[in-house]
Parts: sequence; C-alpha cells; structure tokens
Amino acid sequence: MTTTQSIITILVVVLGTMLTRFLPFLVFPEGKTPPHYITYLGMVLPYAVIGLLVVYCLKDAVFASFHGLPELIAIVCIFILHKWKRNILLSIGVGTVVYMILVQTCFR
Repeated sequence: MTTTQSIITILVVVLGTMLTRFLPFLVFPEGKTPPHYITYLGMVLPYAVIGLLVVYCLKDAVFASFHGLPELIAIVCIFILHKWKRNILLSIGVGTVVYMILVQTCFR
C-alpha cells in the first residue's frame, strides 16, 4: 500500500468513526425528545446484545462431556456474583478470569 493509499484509508476510517459517534447527537439534539421507538430500542437492545453474546459464546460448547464444564462453572460464578453485587462489569470481568483460569490450568 502506498503512502497516499494509507492516508486515504486512515481518513476514511476516521470519518466513519466520527460519523457514527456524532450522528446521534445531530439527529436527536438535547432539547428534543427522541421518538418512542428509539427510546424503546435504547431499553431493549442492551439485553438483546448480551443474550446474543451468550448464545455466540456457548454455540460450540459441548455439554455432554467435560468439555462444557469450564463454561458452566464460569456461568454459575457470573450468576452468583451478579445476584450478590449487582455489578455488570464485575460479573463479566470475574467470569472471564474464572473461565480463562479454568481453561488454561484445569481443563487443558
């Protein structure tokens, strides 16, 4: 890739990133109430994305043998910790650490 192509690529990526970051503030200014469906999507999409991530992460897990055991242990840890502390970042972080420790040490 030439220097000109690299600069054009970087500029297009920067423009695309800035557009996706600033467009919602331009379309829905602070004093204006967003449409009902936008408010509805803002309430339901985070849960849908988390559900999609859970399904994606567990799609290749084999629960018929011990291959799915690290996933199950991590899920139980996430569930218990979230019910106890009600902190999403803490639950996800600890669950990830527990899963990685199990995969790297116990279930090779």
